[in-house]
Amino acid sequence: MGQEAEHVVIGVDPHKLSATIEVVDHQEKLLGTGRFTTDKAGYAAMLKYAKTWPERTWAVEGSNGTGRPLAQRLLEDGEQVLDVPAKLAARVRLFDTGHNRKTDARDAHSVAVVAVRTKTLRVLQLDGELEALRMLCDRREALTRRRVQTVDRLQALLAELLPGQAKRDITTGQAKAMLASVRPRDIAGKTRRRIAAEELAELVAVEVKIKKATAELKQVVLARGSRLMDIHGVGPVVAARILADVGDISRFADRNRFASWTGTAPLDASSGEQNRHRLSRAGNRRVNHMIHIAAISQIRLDTDGRVYYRRKRAEGKKSLEAIRCLKRRISDAIYRQLREDAAAAAAGSAGTGPGGHCGASQESSAVDLPPHIDTSDQSLPGPAEETLRPTG
Repeated sequence: MGQEAEHVVIGVDPHKLSATIEVVDHQEKLLGTGRFTTDKAGYAAMLKYAKTWPERTWAVEGSNGTGRPLAQRLLEDGEQVLDVPAKLAARVRLFDTGHNRKTDARDAHSVAVVAVRTKTLRVLQLDGELEALRMLCDRREALTRRRVQTVDRLQALLAELLPGQAKRDITTGQAKAMLASVRPRDIAGKTRRRIAAEELAELVAVEVKIKKATAELKQVVLARGSRLMDIHGVGPVVAARILADVGDISRFADRNRFASWTGTAPLDASSGEQNRHRLSRAGNRRVNHMIHIAAISQIRLDTDGRVYYRRKRAEGKKSLEAIRCLKRRISDAIYRQLREDAAAAAAGSAGTGPGGHCGASQESSAVDLPPHIDTSDQSLPGPAEETLRPTG
C-alpha cells in the first residue's frame, strides 16, 4: 500500500501564536514535521500539509487549555481529534530522553507517541452548546473577580472617608448610605469621595451583570435537561460549571473514577503497618471548588448533608475531615444524577447528536477536562453506596 492509504497520527504541541506538529505512523516512524503560525494563513498551510496523508488523526495536547482553540478549529473542519493530557506527554518525554527538558519538537513527538500507544484517549466531539456554556461560566467567574476587586477598592476609600466605620461585607445599599453621610470640604477628600462614588457605580453595574449571567446559566442548564439543581447546594453556577467541565459522563467508568477526577477521593498514604490516607490535591480543582460550595451550603441549611457532617464530627473527625467526607458523598450524588440525566436524554431522543443533550454520545466534548489520573492517584473505595439525594 502507498503512503497515501496509510493511517497516521499528527501530534500537535499548540501555543497561542504557533503550533508544532509531527507526523508518525502506527510504528512511530517519523513521516513529517512542521511549525506553523496559528493565524488564518498558517492554519490553512498546516491543513494543506496534513492532507498529504488522507487517513489521519490529530492528537492535540491539552485540548481544554492552550490547545482548545486549535482543537475547536480542527473539529469545525471535520477532522478527527484526540485529546492528549499533558501529564501523559511528559511521561513519554521523560522515558524517551531520560530527562524532562521541553522543546516544541520534543513535545510534538511525545504527543504523537502517546496517541499511538494509548487506545483510551478521548475522541473529541464538537458540541456548540457545551462550548457556549463554558464561555458563560468563564464570563461569570470573571465578573465575580471584578466585583471582589471593586469592593476592595471601595472599602479602602470608605475607610479613609469614614475612619472606624468600615464593614467587612459591604452591600451597595450600605455603601450608598455611608457616602451620603460624608461631605468633605478639602480637595483631597472631595476627590476621594468622587472616586468612591465611581467605584460604587461600577459595583452596581457589575452586580447587575452577575445577576443576568446567573439567570442565563440557569436557563441553559434547564434547557439541557439537567436535574443537578435538585441536589441541595447545587445552584445554577455550580451546575453549569459541572456540566461544562464534565461533558460526557459516560467517560467515567464509575463513581470512584469520577471522585478521583473531582479530587474528592482520598489517596492511600500507607507505609508499613501504618494505614492512612491523605487529601487529594489532584483532579479538576474548579469542579472541586464547586463541590466545596455545595458542601458548605448543605452544612448551613437543614439538610441530610448537615446530619452527615455532624455524625462525622461526633465520630471524632476534625471539621475539614468531615467536610471532605461530605464532599465525597456530594461527588457521588452528582455522578449518579449525571448518569440519570444522560440515560433520560438518550431514551427521550435516541436520534439526537451530542450537541443536543449531555451524555447522548459516547464521545467527549472538546471542552472536557481529561479524566486520566496518575497511577498513584487511583480512587479508593468510597463511602456507602447510598449518596445524598434531594429531599422534598
